Amino acid sequence: QVQLRESGGGLVQAGGSLRLSCAASGSIVSINGMYWYRQAPGEQREWVATITSGGSTNYADSVKGRCTISRDNAIKTVYLQMSSLKPEDTAVYYCRVLSGGNVYWGQGTQVTVSS
Repeated sequence: QVQLRESGGGLVQAGGSLRLSCAASGSIVSINGMYWYRQAPGEQREWVATITSGGSTNYADSVKGRCTISRDNAIKTVYLQMSSLKPEDTAVYYCRVLSGGNVYWGQGTQVTVSS
């Protein structure tokens, strides 16, 4: 059984910062890609950022320059540092992990940015 637990969401004013974390636990050995997605109310889930096992990163245009994805393989955790937050960043943020050909999703953490 593999579990992904996100944390770090909350309410923040526009221009503020948040750091999201997603820790993997259970029967997971090696992790390949780690990802962040988000889903705003009434919208489809969208990809936000990727970090590969080698540390290469990629970002959606909507967050590029404002977000940094990182990972700590020793503790099987992926992070998303977000700054200069905007009201349109309001969404539930989900982490996604690829491991051994399997895909795992977390349950999400709410980020609300007030104007």
